[in-house]
Amino acid sequence: MPETSTPTRRAPELSLTLASPAPAPVRDRPISPPMDPVHRGDVPCSTTVRPSHRSSSFDEPVPLPAPRGPVSRALIDLLSGDAEAIVDLRLLRWTGDPTKATTDDDLQLALWLTYEQHYRGLAGVDERWEWHPELVWARRSWEQHLLDGLRGETDEHASRDGQDPTSGRARVQAVLNELASADDEPSLSKFLMREATSRQFGEFLIHRSLYHLKEADPHTWAIPRLSGSVKAAMVTIQADEYGGGAMPAMHAQLFRTLLMDWDLHDTYGHYLDHVPGVTLLATNVISLFGLHRRWRGALVGHLAMFEMTSSVPNGRYARGHRRLGGGEEAALFFDEHVVADSVHDQIALHDLAGGLADHEPQLVDDIIFGARCAAYADAAFAGHVFDRWGKGASSLRRPVDGSSEVAS
Repeated sequence: MPETSTPTRRAPELSLTLASPAPAPVRDRPISPPMDPVHRGDVPCSTTVRPSHRSSSFDEPVPLPAPRGPVSRALIDLLSGDAEAIVDLRLLRWTGDPTKATTDDDLQLALWLTYEQHYRGLAGVDERWEWHPELVWARRSWEQHLLDGLRGETDEHASRDGQDPTSGRARVQAVLNELASADDEPSLSKFLMREATSRQFGEFLIHRSLYHLKEADPHTWAIPRLSGSVKAAMVTIQADEYGGGAMPAMHAQLFRTLLMDWDLHDTYGHYLDHVPGVTLLATNVISLFGLHRRWRGALVGHLAMFEMTSSVPNGRYARGHRRLGGGEEAALFFDEHVVADSVHDQIALHDLAGGLADHEPQLVDDIIFGARCAAYADAAFAGHVFDRWGKGASSLRRPVDGSSEVAS
């Protein structure tokens, strides 16, 4: 839905630093212009809009975004054309800095667009591009750059793991417990709970919308790649993510309610142009692991780390949401994760990751690698956000207020 140019209430300018005192518990929304003409005056969105007011509960394909470099530009030009055309693979070769592969805007957008064809699709793009042989070949090289970058970011820890005398289940559980118990400072969830302004909290939700509006889908690729008790553990977790088959309880739907409470667009992929590569990384890593059977161990490790590090942060997000005047119905998204993930973490650690280590011990290193990638993606995102907010700037690549600023 197009944004209007006259919002009802303006969010504060990002003049506060990380050391700023907590604002009063009154939300000065919206973060972006309201989605619907009924959002006028001081009536909270949580009492005027419900998910049932949506014209459709089905996600539409994502419109092609603006390019961010030579590779994404060549890819978007390609996807806009005939799927039978000759592809010049030289234009799709990424030649950026290998040490920045995990956060490079151009590379991460190109990966996200090719992966998205396996989810809701891209508006106006011929669906034959999904498995076009030359595009798959190009993506394979991008994935290798990403994998090399991820290994570079986790190698120091991996070498230390290699000295662990334990093996199999015991080693997996020891490493995952160590990762989950780490409480690095500064903590993004603590900052959102205690100090974030309404604009900063809204930006956080915009970043997360790229994953949470498809929540659980990337990990679900693991189900047909697993068997026995390990598959049962995965299905147990995923069933809760999908609300036990009840659409209003699906986590993606709960997140829609949360977005609308914050006067943000709940359209799938709406904020693609606004988020940087480090935000896209979070979903790209799961898609990479999920779409390749050989990475099923990494996918399991990634999900296990997700579940083991979810309950406490979501409790903090809930308190920050309420501190800033967020509605109770919208808070269900956070509250549900606090309750569900406090159970999921044990299933994920013992039955899923531990079970896979028992049944396929050759995947132990991959399980640990996936967990470390999840931790790294979270840390990289938090580092980006703190860096931008610490400078008094937007953490978004393209702020929602219409500014043309592009975050570096």
